[in-house]
Amino acid sequence: MFLVAVVVGFIAMIILSSLPVAGPIIAGFIAGIIADRGPITGLWAGFCSGIVGGVLAFLFFTIVGGFVGGLVGGFVGSIMGGSIMLGFLYYAVLGLVGGVLGGLVRRAK
Repeated sequence: MFLVAVVVGFIAMIILSSLPVAGPIIAGFIAGIIADRGPITGLWAGFCSGIVGGVLAFLFFTIVGGFVGGLVGGFVGSIMGGSIMLGFLYYAVLGLVGGVLGGLVRRAK
C-alpha cells in the first residue's frame, strides 16, 4: 500500500506540474483516502472538497482579479469566469472523481 501511495503521489506531482486542472482531482483523492470508508464515502468527501475549493477559488479570483486588472473590469471578468466554473460544477466533478479513486485505493487493502 505504501508503494502504491508513493507511485500515485509521484504521478500526481507530474500531472499537477503539467496540467493545472489536476488540483481538484488530487484534493478529492486525498479526501477519499482520508475518508476511509470506501468509494461512496470518498465520492462525497471529494465532492464536498471540490465545492469548497471552487468557492475559495472564486473568491480568490474575484479579489485578486479586481485589484490586478482594475476594479470594474477585473471584478466583472472574474465574477463571470468564477460563475461559469461554479455553474458547471467544475471543481466538484473533478473532486468527485478524485474522491472515488481515493476511496478505491483506500479500500484495496
